[in-house]
Amino acid sequence: MRLTRVYIGQQGGLRAGADIELSATASEHIARVLRLRVGADVVAFDGQGGEWRARVSRIVRNRVNIECLGHDAIERESPLAITLLQSLARGEKMDWVIQKATELGVGSIIPVSAERSVVQIDDERAATRLAHWRAVVASACEQSGRNRLPEVQAPLGLSLACQAKLPAVRL
Repeated sequence: MRLTRVYIGQQGGLRAGADIELSATASEHIARVLRLRVGADVVAFDGQGGEWRARVSRIVRNRVNIECLGHDAIERESPLAITLLQSLARGEKMDWVIQKATELGVGSIIPVSAERSVVQIDDERAATRLAHWRAVVASACEQSGRNRLPEVQAPLGLSLACQAKLPAVRL
């Protein structure tokens, strides 16, 4: 039986015996979509490595709490340090690329905006898109079993992206 995985995020506080209130999104998914009940086993992770065995300890309306039971130092990361430079794509295509890259083990993602790209993002919208892409990464990690979240950088122009310090360049 595969356990439900839940990303705790920057809340942190993962330690044995900790009782953690989940985010609104995670709470809704557990209580309304999956219809888990108090006592259901789940796996929690914070993106820093390893995962925690946990149990749903409380469900009240739109709020779900879990109790951390114990840490497992499981690592599922690729030994390769892969950075993906991805041109901005329209609609949900960018989300799909980020999701699949995360599932395949990419360690870092740099969205690239070229001068003649169809998709252009201004600074105001870039922050919103960046937060959305990071949520896509967290969701992909929940699905794929990864315990470390790849870094998603703010969109860069093509020349700046090509100057980024990468471990090695292989095309």
